[in-house]
Amino acid sequence: MRRLPLLLPALWLAVFVAAPLLVVLALSVARPDAGVPPFALPFGWNGGPVWRPNWEPFSLLVADGYYLSAFLQSAWVAGATAGLCLLLGFPMALGISRAAPRWRGPLLMAVLLPFWTGFLPRIGAWTGILRDEGWVNGLLRGLGWADAPLPLLYSNTALFLGMVHAYLPFAVLPLYASLSRLDLTLEDAAADLGATPAVVFRTVTLPLAAPGALAAFLLVFIPAAGEYVIPELLGPPEALLVGRVLWQEFFQNRDWPVAAALAVALLALLILPIRLFQRLESRR
Repeated sequence: MRRLPLLLPALWLAVFVAAPLLVVLALSVARPDAGVPPFALPFGWNGGPVWRPNWEPFSLLVADGYYLSAFLQSAWVAGATAGLCLLLGFPMALGISRAAPRWRGPLLMAVLLPFWTGFLPRIGAWTGILRDEGWVNGLLRGLGWADAPLPLLYSNTALFLGMVHAYLPFAVLPLYASLSRLDLTLEDAAADLGATPAVVFRTVTLPLAAPGALAAFLLVFIPAAGEYVIPELLGPPEALLVGRVLWQEFFQNRDWPVAAALAVALLALLILPIRLFQRLESRR
């Protein structure tokens, strides 16, 4: 009877986590086929169980520099996004943690306010803001600062604006949780000993908040590494990230084994930051 409460969560994980993962793993070693669906499973029955895995999708990922470039670009975009969110989110979280108690709830609600609307409408709003006839170009031309529309949309600038806007709350919340638990008497003691506010921040606040900052970085980096929608709607055509390449292999090339191998490789590369994030959370 003691294990009965664990049965439902275990069943949920088996159906919605383990089973889809096993399907993707099976697809990654399947063989391309001209039928519908466009693959042949790597196992069958011929007087007994037959297991014929196809390792060509994984060898293709290693041998073809196109896929390596996609992984490197994804890591760069995810790392830059996480760094920008950390730089913007730290002062926001610090300000919220030092605000009067009656203001902390409304300020946190303001941070979460973007989640009250759908993801696609929020990203679509950036399309309207940054397009040639959008608000930004209209304002610049109205002020006489530009004679022609600036190419803001479908650029790296638009890509990072959309990424930071989408993932900034993921950085602010763990930073706030870490900063709100700091012992402020340590900062007061450093100030009493003659340390300036900058020295107090560098020697006391920042080291104590470092685990929360690392957790915030990882919490943004992990989902941003596989992002597809924002690069597709706002990014430049040459920004071939893993999410976009996976979509192309799945829907355009109809090479489901290669697409599944891409998904497995991305998951394998993210296992280390995921485990690191779990260790940080367990220690906190």
